[in-house]
Amino acid sequence: MKITIISGSPRKTSVTIRVAKFLYHYFGKKFPQHEYQFISMNEVQIPFVEKVWSTVADVPEEYKSTAEKIYSSDAFVLVTPEYNGSMSSALRNLFDHFPKQNKKVFGIVTASDGAMGGIRAAVAMQNQICAWFGIPVPQMLVVGNMTQKFDTDGKLLDEKFSNNILNFATEFIWLSEAIALKKS
Repeated sequence: MKITIISGSPRKTSVTIRVAKFLYHYFGKKFPQHEYQFISMNEVQIPFVEKVWSTVADVPEEYKSTAEKIYSSDAFVLVTPEYNGSMSSALRNLFDHFPKQNKKVFGIVTASDGAMGGIRAAVAMQNQICAWFGIPVPQMLVVGNMTQKFDTDGKLLDEKFSNNILNFATEFIWLSEAIALKKS
């Protein structure tokens, strides 16, 4: 199974990328039977939607590697800050280009320096994932006081938070494997 972890912040000084980097390495160590890919929206600057891309052949050359990751993925972990009660516009724009993610599993991770950790974005993302024909994992990872939990290299600072991460990761993998098995 191929899983893509997406850091949804377009900001060069993103703090949520810390969580995305951590999860990329965490999943690789904890669940090595799967293949992992990484997309960072601060490296991929996709223009606003003018056309939905239905196949890799439809995608302009400069975005083909991103498209190949999207199309080849069986499941996604979306990591985003909260922007006005929702996910980042860059993350939303990415999937607006590739909106039909039939029966693909989506893990929701939000992070902010505030105590609420982007919970409003997490709730809003559940509905959006369904609009993309995806399946949101009910167990979300909401990271409040983010800079106290992860350092700039994406290393976990707060060991007490590791149980939250394990719960999220376990539920995400379970649902992803169950759906992949059902699809085969």
